[in-house]
Amino acid sequence: MRLKVFSAALFMGVAAMAQTTADPVIMTVNGTPVLRSEFEYSYNKNNSEGVIDKKSVEEYVDLFVNYKLKVVAALEARYDTLQSFKDEFAQYRDQQVLPLMVTDADVEAEAHKIYDETVKRIGPDGLIQTSHILLRVNQQATPEELSAAKLRADSVYKALKDGADFAELAKKVSQDPGSAQQGGLLPFVQRGQLVKEFEDAAYALQPGEMSGIVQTPFGYHIIKMKERKMLEPFEFHHDGILRFIEQRNLRDRIAQQKVDELLKANTMLSKSQLMEQKADEYAAKDSDLKNLIREYHDGLLLYEISNKLVWDKAAKDEAGLAQYFKKNKKKYAWDEPRFKGMAFHTKMQEDVQAVKDCVKNLAFDKWAEQLRSTFNADSVLRIRVEKGIFKKGDNALVDSIIFKKDTTVTKLKDYPFDDVYGKVLKKGPEDYTDVRGLVVADYQEELERQWVAELRKKYPVYVNKEVLLTVKNSENSAESEKK
Repeated sequence: MRLKVFSAALFMGVAAMAQTTADPVIMTVNGTPVLRSEFEYSYNKNNSEGVIDKKSVEEYVDLFVNYKLKVVAALEARYDTLQSFKDEFAQYRDQQVLPLMVTDADVEAEAHKIYDETVKRIGPDGLIQTSHILLRVNQQATPEELSAAKLRADSVYKALKDGADFAELAKKVSQDPGSAQQGGLLPFVQRGQLVKEFEDAAYALQPGEMSGIVQTPFGYHIIKMKERKMLEPFEFHHDGILRFIEQRNLRDRIAQQKVDELLKANTMLSKSQLMEQKADEYAAKDSDLKNLIREYHDGLLLYEISNKLVWDKAAKDEAGLAQYFKKNKKKYAWDEPRFKGMAFHTKMQEDVQAVKDCVKNLAFDKWAEQLRSTFNADSVLRIRVEKGIFKKGDNALVDSIIFKKDTTVTKLKDYPFDDVYGKVLKKGPEDYTDVRGLVVADYQEELERQWVAELRKKYPVYVNKEVLLTVKNSENSAESEKK
């Protein structure tokens, strides 16, 4: 017994050693090992052909470590316990796993099922293909109109009985535009696809036979039977059914049916638990899938924590933005003056001064709402306004009046009176709101830098440089193949 236990332990140790040798630990982040395969996957994906700012393996290490540190911080803050995170991750994971649950045998079984259901639906009367000539009659037609249409139908029918070519006559007189150009030819149909009056008359015919005049809600028809048949064998339609399955995304239905069957067989499992088991099962066999699912999992965590600590925080921290702008004001200096204000157009001369008076003592960000409520509150738009911070070339009216450029100002139809209002900023923005987008982006970068520095101090990181030298990347692989 001891010998068996020892042998088993030895086997497990050798297996673990082989796995470690095949996929060694490239780094540890806060004590958690990261295998070389994960780093390779991330590096090659983010430095593939077409990426402009490609990084060397050594350059990418710092970016990857920062990424993993943020994930550690998110896990420590328990972002993975948020219901919103769980729901979104589960949805993505299931999208990857569900198609893998469908085998070729499952698709074949579904194809047979579709074929059998089609045969049953067609029934013993089979499929028919007919040609027809339609003399259309409105359903609200008067007796006189009905009589006139019937006379035309009688005339066409007589011509056919006297030997006229059905297809040629259909092209000339049929009022069914869909089939007339085809000589009246309709596609194969089964019972239930036609109006009853047409169907009953058609199914009473044999190939080559022609009906009398048949009245339906659409008008008067003359029908000729082209062909009757039963559905061809399954093998004849096999490829077409498979295309139908793919086009209609029926694989999703098949996968869901398999999930339902598995849950029915094991009532102790929830759907989430089952899908997690399946994800682990497939990921154990497919390293790309494993990396893809982990990448999405960690990416969601990264988004949640980055949004809270950097992106959303920077966008909403008005005091922080103002302070950052004040400390870095020179960074936003302009090489030429800007006009902070508006170019506007009015229907009436008296509104020109009224527009200026309306916003005279208001903060710049309040102008738009005040102008809208004062001049354009009802269905009649009294003024048109372009508000912003303009440099030379941005607006012809501003160029003409403020920057004294010789330019052509195109008049707006129905708004003959033009003017501008605001002030010229010569050296740069007077407030962070003048360049808010730039300040928010820079402030986010600053918060990110500070956060990463804190994470670097808080969590230990060890990189195995020897393993790092063995990382395979797409460029190295391409060079090796050339040699």
